[in-house]
Amino acid sequence: MKHPSENQSQELLAGLVERVTYHDVENGFCVLRAKARGHRDVVTVVGHAATIGAGEWITASGEWVNDRTHGQQFKARFLRTSPPTSVDGIEKYLSSGMIRGIGPAYARKLLRAFGQKVFDVIEATPDRLREVDGIGPVRASRITAAWAEQKAVREIIVFLHSHGVGTARAVRIYKTYGPDAIQVMTENPYRLARDIRGIGFKTADAIAMKLGIEKTAMVRVRAGISYALTEAMDEGHCGLPAEELIPLAEKLLEVPQEFIRTALDLELQEGTVVARSGCGGTARRTPDIGGRMRSPCFPRRLPTQHV
Repeated sequence: MKHPSENQSQELLAGLVERVTYHDVENGFCVLRAKARGHRDVVTVVGHAATIGAGEWITASGEWVNDRTHGQQFKARFLRTSPPTSVDGIEKYLSSGMIRGIGPAYARKLLRAFGQKVFDVIEATPDRLREVDGIGPVRASRITAAWAEQKAVREIIVFLHSHGVGTARAVRIYKTYGPDAIQVMTENPYRLARDIRGIGFKTADAIAMKLGIEKTAMVRVRAGISYALTEAMDEGHCGLPAEELIPLAEKLLEVPQEFIRTALDLELQEGTVVARSGCGGTARRTPDIGGRMRSPCFPRRLPTQHV
């Protein structure tokens, strides 16, 4: 099958990774050579993966692009990996170094001993690994621990994909939170805007909506206070009086003002947002939401927001 001559959005591609040409462990960027279904020749796939090794099966969605230097390649927005099922794929995967304690020699030994059920043995009956000559308790423990880690990474990436997070962002989320990524996402997805460069409130908000978080949820409204202040600072303000901040947040978040007042009080109590006099050397005191005199509100930290 010939490659499409024109880029088409969200095409699907599936196949076996023949070689990992490049993989940046920090940001997950990878260049793969894969034997894809429907393609006679090995194809180049460019995307992001938390971990990747030869022999793994990949399912990707994206588009074909014609790179001026490297030629035609599949640019994957979503890239999902799964353990191989063929003997050839299993041997490549085990030989790749993805599973600590297994190299080419032990890969062949494990395949001779357990065949295509080798992954089932590692996961369900790891004591049987010691049936293989040269594998003692220490090596067996390393193998099972590495397999569990790989499985956890895949589960996290699948969870993020299921909530509309592309692979590049999914890798950044995993690299930031590690095995706690799912817990962080479910408890407070707005942490993404605070903790991860390149993810702003709007992106975190879209993810939160897919997770079922209501518009009026206090975790959302509190995060929206800092978002509103940052929007104001992007327009040249160094802070906002409360009577200006609240209507702005109401407009941006589309929630009633009483929720914003409650959220603002909580943010002030915790110090995420501070109130102080003066802006650029000019004192500016304004009535607060309860009618008392209060200073303009400022975020304690001024992170760069991305949307």
